[in-house]
Amino acid sequence: MPHIIAEPCVNTKDTACVDVCPVDCIHPVKDAADFDSVDQLYIDPDTCIDCGLCVDECPVKAIFPEEDLPEEWTDYIAKNAEHFE
Repeated sequence: MPHIIAEPCVNTKDTACVDVCPVDCIHPVKDAADFDSVDQLYIDPDTCIDCGLCVDECPVKAIFPEEDLPEEWTDYIAKNAEHFE
């Protein structure tokens, strides 16, 4: 199961998680053309290897293993996946 970035990332977009990801599954990166147009970062569920390195790097505690995602943020599962469609 991939990790999910949820509501605490909205309008924060701290990229510390991007820097530690070994498979570059968190987007957009700061120098990407769409960085300013999105309100949060997203994890590509097809690329995420579920290593968990990003979880501790997130200063707003927005990243969860899918099975531990709080109930009120389950819609972020689809939001993360849709970003990569």
